Amino acid sequence: MSAVLSFLRAQLARATVLFTLFALSACIDAGPGQGPSVNTNRAVPVALLIPHESPRASDATLARSLENAARLAMADLDGVNIDLRVYATGGQPEMAAAAATRAVNDGAKIILGPVFAPAANAAGVAVANRNVNILSFSNNTSIAGGNVFVLGNSYRNTASRLAQFAVAQGRNKIMVVHGNNSNESRGRDAITSAVQASGGTVTATAGFELSQNGVIQSAPGISREARNNGSNAIFFTSGGAGALGLTTQMLRENGVTQQELQFIGLRRMDRPATMLTQPGVQGGWFATPDARMQQTFISRYTAAYGGAPHPIAGVAYDGMAAVGALLKTSRSDALTVNSLTQSSGFAGVSGVFRLLPDGSAQRALAVSTIRGGVLTEISPAPRSFGGAGF
Repeated sequence: MSAVLSFLRAQLARATVLFTLFALSACIDAGPGQGPSVNTNRAVPVALLIPHESPRASDATLARSLENAARLAMADLDGVNIDLRVYATGGQPEMAAAAATRAVNDGAKIILGPVFAPAANAAGVAVANRNVNILSFSNNTSIAGGNVFVLGNSYRNTASRLAQFAVAQGRNKIMVVHGNNSNESRGRDAITSAVQASGGTVTATAGFELSQNGVIQSAPGISREARNNGSNAIFFTSGGAGALGLTTQMLRENGVTQQELQFIGLRRMDRPATMLTQPGVQGGWFATPDARMQQTFISRYTAAYGGAPHPIAGVAYDGMAAVGALLKTSRSDALTVNSLTQSSGFAGVSGVFRLLPDGSAQRALAVSTIRGGVLTEISPAPRSFGGAGF
């Protein structure tokens, strides 16, 4: 019942108006055979829930890119007949729930999307008793479980890859530095669990107010703690668009060197591009997708649609590719939980991935660094499961 308990905890944080539905859904356990029976001799209805009709202009671009990526994956399927049906969620939980219900009523055997965690969560609740699984485009594992899978790359997955690499390199005494908000606190918890699971030790955690003044005021104390507690690495939860650049620079100015304390980033240290020249991230470790495979996808998408895909469009391709690979087996149970969680996984646009019974995704990642302002891969992404890096 661990997936169910996780599911319930996620619901308690949601709006009161939906509480009754969430409480009911928490009592539903997804058995290993959950999922519809499919007839692959006919076109299999697949629903795509994307944020069309959202009041946010950026969602229109995202929705279009997700649909394009899903259709690109369909074009790559050989001998698989899919009836793709697109439903608008408006990026809102209520619309997503209604869209999921309508999709299942229309005969959908599986749902791809929605992208935002609250919407994916609501969609899962709405069809929890309908024997249909959801491959959401979210990366928030707090909504995973039951009939909801999360295709996006999660903090837990990234932290696991980096913690394993760090411990293997002898950087096994790790201090975690995080901004004081709910998102970075989730990152802190993911890092702590990953370090412990990898055989390392979390020497301390230190938070700071997410502001320029907060970083500047906290840096001396964090630096002293890091130098005095036996740490040999610092794992940051902030990204380049946030506090990472200033935090790493301030620690350097307060006597922390990467010769003694290796910097590790839960988020990419090379984004935005201006981060490549930041002194504080030179030599830092962070996770990246399989660059060759990702570039192939970007090139093919651009050739097909005349522009680059949205940064997360690849998850829509991956979801459709996984569904297609399973349907190609011609098995009536191709879309059940047992089939979705096959241990061999699937080939994705940024590397291999597989869905786990708890609803999360395990994705292959490389470890990269920045040397002289240039992104450099130092540990390649695994090409299959079971080897180094997993």
